[in-house]
Amino acid sequence: MVSHRRPSQPGLTHSARTTVLTAAAAATAAAALGAVPASADPHDTPRTPSSRSAQTRVDRLFAEAERSTEKFNEAGERAGELRRVVARTQDGVARGQERINRMRQALGSVAGAQYRSGGVDPTLDLLLSSDPDTYLARAEALQRIGEHQHGVLRDFQRVRRDLAQQRAEAARALAELERSRAAVGRHKRAVERRLTEAQRLLNSLTARERERYDRASRARRDDAPPGPAGAAPASSRAAAALRAARGAVGRPYVWGANGPAGFDCSGLTQWAYGQAGVGLPRTSQAQRGAGRRVALADARPGDLVAYRDDASHIGMYAGNGQVVHAPYPGAAVRYDPVGMMPVSSVTRV
Repeated sequence: MVSHRRPSQPGLTHSARTTVLTAAAAATAAAALGAVPASADPHDTPRTPSSRSAQTRVDRLFAEAERSTEKFNEAGERAGELRRVVARTQDGVARGQERINRMRQALGSVAGAQYRSGGVDPTLDLLLSSDPDTYLARAEALQRIGEHQHGVLRDFQRVRRDLAQQRAEAARALAELERSRAAVGRHKRAVERRLTEAQRLLNSLTARERERYDRASRARRDDAPPGPAGAAPASSRAAAALRAARGAVGRPYVWGANGPAGFDCSGLTQWAYGQAGVGLPRTSQAQRGAGRRVALADARPGDLVAYRDDASHIGMYAGNGQVVHAPYPGAAVRYDPVGMMPVSSVTRV
């Protein structure tokens, strides 16, 4: 998932990689940020109102893309669940149909036997019988067969009802699956639009402006004090998850990915805890509720730190006032100050 921070190198998605600070980008910068006098050093030119506006818009685009990425992840996770539901339901329908076919064969055999017997009236059969005892024994056996046949018919009707219900459930699940697939596509397009626009704006900044923007985006905020210095992880699983996250430092941000070659923000935390044998939900919003909330001042290594009111970004507290996280496209998994953005919650898994 992406954050509001500026990439340290160009390229936002596989489909939106562009060359930064080319002659064309410089021309764009001149048009967007105001022309620089020929005698001036562009690296020493103070930011103009238009450059500040461009950087503010980049922040907003990154935040919007991050929210869309989490919606993409949620829709993808739901589609995966529905595919499993559809498969189970279709398997049940197939088994039910096989059972109905067997029951039909059994009922057909009984009906055929009755037809071949001629269907003689039981009273007449008794009058014509030379051995009433034999007749009564046979009649008792036929009664048991009849009761069994009635039981089979009742089972047959019940199985047919169950099969009709399973087919209806499969149809509903398939319809919902199609809606989830459509939602995945919508959120994917929304992410790509925002990231492409963010890249265009970043390319319009001078090298000095981009450097200044990067420093500002990674600066600590006053409202986010770190946890206790030197604190140890709260559990062995938190320690194992943190080791996995530290081992992923340097791997690229890939939105919608949960490792091991690339990650978005919630993909990194899910994968890291997966290496510790703990299953986390896919989205940052769901991960925020996957454990016990603690105060930021009590954060310990391995705790999950969610950002913004909507928890659209998440990282893992690494100790000493830092988090390890997957920041945004174009940047690798890295350490940043825990207060790089407004912290909404800290969760101990």
